[in-house]
Amino acid sequence: MNEKKKTTIILFSGDYDKAMAAYIIANGAAAYDHEVTIFHTFWGLNALRKDEPISLKKGFLEKMFAKMMPRGSDKMGLSNMNFAGMGPKMIKHVIKKHNAMSLPNLIELAQEQEIKLIACTMTMDLLGLQQEELLDGIEYAGVAAYLAEAEDGNVNLFI
Repeated sequence: MNEKKKTTIILFSGDYDKAMAAYIIANGAAAYDHEVTIFHTFWGLNALRKDEPISLKKGFLEKMFAKMMPRGSDKMGLSNMNFAGMGPKMIKHVIKKHNAMSLPNLIELAQEQEIKLIACTMTMDLLGLQQEELLDGIEYAGVAAYLAEAEDGNVNLFI
């Protein structure tokens, strides 16, 4: 009997292009019948943030982090050639021109394909993020949960 292959990805980066690569690989692996997990930590959590502001009681530092970090995957900058926000506009234009999927669409597809999207609870605590600020239908866990997933993974990536 063939055991299902596993792909795990740690998404550490908050860059649009790197998050897009992680989700393209994840969706491709799911299409090849892999069980896929993306563990979002530190700046990678921004891919899971809701677009709209959520009114929550927070301390000063948590409010500052919330203001400085992009709200939602579509607001993330590029790793290179960001050009004060022009780079993301240009790349999104090219994506649309070539009928490719945007990062928000890739995240939606990942959820449809039942890719396990995990938010790192330790990082959420450090950055003052609360579950209400993140997308619906995701999971919350610490590093031990990721390690359990990765232990028998066939492909393990850090992006």
